[in-house]
Amino acid sequence: MTEMNAISNTEQEMRVNLAAAFRLVDLYGWSDLLATHLSARVPGTHDQFLINPFGMMFDEMTASALVKVDMEGNILSNTPYPINPAGFTVHSAVHMMREDVDCVIHTHTAAGLGVATQKDGLLPLTQQALSVMAHSGYHAYEGIAFDLAERESMGRDLGENNVLFLRNHGLVTVGKTVGEAFMWMYRAERACRFQLAFQQSGAEATKISDQLIELTFERNRHANSPAGYRPIGVNEWPALLRKLDRENPGYAL
Repeated sequence: MTEMNAISNTEQEMRVNLAAAFRLVDLYGWSDLLATHLSARVPGTHDQFLINPFGMMFDEMTASALVKVDMEGNILSNTPYPINPAGFTVHSAVHMMREDVDCVIHTHTAAGLGVATQKDGLLPLTQQALSVMAHSGYHAYEGIAFDLAERESMGRDLGENNVLFLRNHGLVTVGKTVGEAFMWMYRAERACRFQLAFQQSGAEATKISDQLIELTFERNRHANSPAGYRPIGVNEWPALLRKLDRENPGYAL
């Protein structure tokens, strides 16, 4: 395990929040055994981040178990575990390209993959989909992400968005905080579930006009901004931590 006596208070706080996010991802049914990954930038650095040890389940993750790495993949903390090399590629891509991002979440869910594999991706069928589409990009499948050269295209495809659909692979969400990244994943996952549920019904869709789509995009961008009424994760994250404390405590160890 990482030796916590050399860790700053701000890093410890980030570790606790990230460990909580792992357990919440599992609690909401988004985990994939040892696959997929979450990361958070080490506070006060531009070239270090925390990521899960490859060998621990999400529901048992703790703050002290998280592995610190640099942008070359060097492990900077004491740990008996390696890290997932594909996970390093995905997360280092975002942390290198987006200095404003402190947390990255990647999942392989049935709903996320079900939509990411569709040619047209997320469709403007619901209000929930529109709230995600206003902040989404797409990245073409390039095989298992072992090639570090993919970091450039992945970062470019994410752009200034908070959600990235990895074609034929899964979802990535990012945020300035752990809570923000988690809530973008919650929203994206929910929108994907709604799309698949509708598609399976076989019913005819009620079309939303292009004018209303653009209007809803604009309203969502404002509402989700610091100037809006619900900046993502600010109100939800404390409530989620209370839920986790009731259902799976111990993540702060």
